[in-house]
Amino acid sequence: MVEITTNLGTMRFKLYNETPLHRDNFIKLANEGFFDSTLFHRVIKNFMIQGGDPQSKNAAAGAMLGNGGPGYTIPAEFNTALYHKKGALAAARLGDQVNPQKASSGSQFYIVQGKPAADNELTMMENAKHMKYTPEQRKEYTSVGGTPFLDMDYTVFGELVSGMDVLDKIAAEATNPQNRPLQDIRMTVKVIK
Repeated sequence: MVEITTNLGTMRFKLYNETPLHRDNFIKLANEGFFDSTLFHRVIKNFMIQGGDPQSKNAAAGAMLGNGGPGYTIPAEFNTALYHKKGALAAARLGDQVNPQKASSGSQFYIVQGKPAADNELTMMENAKHMKYTPEQRKEYTSVGGTPFLDMDYTVFGELVSGMDVLDKIAAEATNPQNRPLQDIRMTVKVIK
């Protein structure tokens, strides 16, 4: 379990054992204090909130962020059982053009807010990505929501277990045209067990 504390509240996450490379890396960085004082630098309502860029620690207001990291990537750990439901914790990464292996950023992550998906949208995703959603996954996507179009393209390595209201508060913050919140939202990340 890890805890992300912000000025808007605290969120707790369970990290998945099915993604050991991502789990262990996130725990290592949290224990080193790597994330402390970084910002949620990219916030898009009904989509996701993103953080983990070390360049955001002392960034000037309005500075473009999102290119920083620890200097390494993590191999993708895709798993059809781990999907982009609301509250999913996942690794950001560079685009397919420069990153065809879909390797994850060493430190940047996002938390899915998303929105409910229509059944036909899920069927289109299944066909496009050659996968099949379980009845439970379909129910979660159509009732609670998420971002199914990211499945099997970005590694999901944990899920929110408390603080969904904090996710929604952060996602509702006013942003500039580059999706950076107008008011800095700083975080501290600690491993709690």
